[in-house]
Amino acid sequence: MPVGWPGRVPRPTVNHYPTGNYWLDAPRPPPCPKLTGAHTADVVVVGGGFTGLWSALRLRELWPSAGIVVVEQGLVGHGGSGRNAGQVAGSLDHSHREAIAHFGEAEARRMATVGLENLAEFERFLVANAIECEYARNGLLRVALTSAQLDGLLEERAAAETCGVSGLELLDATAVRAELNSPRYLGGLHDPTWGLINPVKLVDGLKQLALTRGVRLFERSPVTQLRVEAGKVRASTAEGDVVADRAVLATDVYSYRLMPRLLRRYVPLYDYVMVTAPLRPEQRAALGWRRRQGVTDERTFFNYYRLTADDRVLWGSSEARYYPGTLVSETHDHSLPHYRQLEESFRWHFPQLGEVRFEYAWGGPIAATTRLTPFFGAEGEGRIVHALGYTGLGIASSHLAGKILAHMIAERPDRLMQLEMVRRRPLPYPPEPLRRWSIEAVTRSLRRVDDGRPPNLLLRLLDALGIGFSS
Repeated sequence: MPVGWPGRVPRPTVNHYPTGNYWLDAPRPPPCPKLTGAHTADVVVVGGGFTGLWSALRLRELWPSAGIVVVEQGLVGHGGSGRNAGQVAGSLDHSHREAIAHFGEAEARRMATVGLENLAEFERFLVANAIECEYARNGLLRVALTSAQLDGLLEERAAAETCGVSGLELLDATAVRAELNSPRYLGGLHDPTWGLINPVKLVDGLKQLALTRGVRLFERSPVTQLRVEAGKVRASTAEGDVVADRAVLATDVYSYRLMPRLLRRYVPLYDYVMVTAPLRPEQRAALGWRRRQGVTDERTFFNYYRLTADDRVLWGSSEARYYPGTLVSETHDHSLPHYRQLEESFRWHFPQLGEVRFEYAWGGPIAATTRLTPFFGAEGEGRIVHALGYTGLGIASSHLAGKILAHMIAERPDRLMQLEMVRRRPLPYPPEPLRRWSIEAVTRSLRRVDDGRPPNLLLRLLDALGIGFSS
């Protein structure tokens, strides 16, 4: 049965939390066939999420005659493309301060320019191709819960101005509560360069567009091996294979299954999200939220949240979980401790709402790099190109990545390839068991910061090395 179709079967629960992905709980286009038998192509794209579909569409523009095949393990959007909060960033890093820290001022300015250009091009693409995905440029509201976080908002606006980005609006306690009514907020920063989207409607729109442009797409076909042999790339599944001249590996956090050495550059982390029932009119009025922005608070392990089109609150946390050994598995898709923490934090932020029922809860893995931005590369005699490691900001960045990967495959020079995040890979993570120990140590240190204590020696050392762990 296709993903979605609300009301057909009761959804299971974890404790009293109904599980299931809100975005997927709706009718979707019929699935494409499985990959069976032998196929040939000029380019095979492994992964039918945002990166894979953007790559196929951009490649079609650069190379109109190319035979392009996309192979997806589940239905399109199976991974992070269908499990996120639908927040679309106008920047390539998590903040302009972090971009400066990771790349230096000159490169951060260039990244800021490219990020805004990328968002504008993304918006034009949606309009030109009539992709209906509930997109709106509502902005991002960053809220401070402590006086130290207020200082951080001042620093972020100054960093944005250093990067050439203007229009960020500082809000005092009265002004921020007029935007979104919570007794916890001491101030805020409104960033107009962010938007909101229904991510599954976007991925389904890209799928339909790719099919109309002659891209062959196979779903429910996990690729078990990707290798170069006799000057060709072979992508094999249990029931068939595709032989192509070049390949795009667009599997993000799942990439280690086909190329284990890439795991040095990222860690799989599980984020968890919950969605409420539609707010009653009096609850909606109690919040305000007239501009319907996406929101994050300024803690290191921050909550991120937004309204959906039917006035539910989507509520998530960046305090992700690392599962050593099994790494990425469906057994990690739900976590009762995380759901309890999410519900507690929601009620702490908005005590005036009274009882609010949560109707959806789910989790999914992201690929986190030490610099919080994706990285690019080529493997297999240069015939397999990849981009991965979006660290939770993949909707807009994957649009840019698809363009870069298409230029890499078509061997067409482009100024985007001169970006440091394209030319230079992030610092690697240590191997196990040091990886697990280091993640646990950093997590404990960051929790101390969120409790109001200053960064310890470990965090100061990581800052000096240009390694960021704020997501």
